Amino acid sequence: MCAEILLADGERLDEVNESLVLIQKKNALAFGTDAFLLSAFLRPATRERAVELGCGNGIISLLAAARGRFSHITAIEIQTQMAELAARNVTCNHLNERISVLEKDVRLLNAAALGGEVGVVFANPPYMRADSGAASPYGAKETARHEIEGGIREFAAAAARCLKYGGLFYTVYRPDRAETLFAALREQRLAPKRMVLVQDHPEAPPSMLLLESKLGAAEGLVLLPTICLHEKRGEKALSHRAAAIYETGIF
Repeated sequence: MCAEILLADGERLDEVNESLVLIQKKNALAFGTDAFLLSAFLRPATRERAVELGCGNGIISLLAAARGRFSHITAIEIQTQMAELAARNVTCNHLNERISVLEKDVRLLNAAALGGEVGVVFANPPYMRADSGAASPYGAKETARHEIEGGIREFAAAAARCLKYGGLFYTVYRPDRAETLFAALREQRLAPKRMVLVQDHPEAPPSMLLLESKLGAAEGLVLLPTICLHEKRGEKALSHRAAAIYETGIF
């Protein structure tokens, strides 16, 4: 880790899994359960190059690199301040040889910008339509949550442009917008192959879904057992399965 990490106003330093440190902006979207579960959902492809779309502070790429999931990761971020923050986090964790941060609009991204097609693309895209929900006064948080700079259709299109035939696209999304997600994938010939729903406790409705899709594949979706984060309503302790995922970083 960095011997000395200088924090700017409005920043904090957190220790996270895999012995990583993470600089986070207090007024930007913080590292959460969806990002961690997506990082664990990524299957190892150690010979493949990977791309993260909309990396934010870089935490998913950091976790994937620390676990040796891919040969190299290019983390894409449109917001200058967040791209700079992701690059600082990469440097602070001595992962510069495994992760490159590229400030770019995913809507303009193609394989040529990456030096050729890649084997894996992953993203934690904005979940909310631009005209829905309460707006945040903080631009970074607003862009991360709402489809201001592109939504799942644009992210799926970018994935299809960057992936080689048979490449994998991983995403986390809201179950109540699953129809939008599947329509976006279908438009880009991305066939859903593996999915898991996540709920807070056994009596709660699912709050997120994790999905792996494959470019150019035939239909055939495997639905994995639902993950309950807690055994009972109101419990703070993680369920045995959720705790194992947090401890090992794998499903």
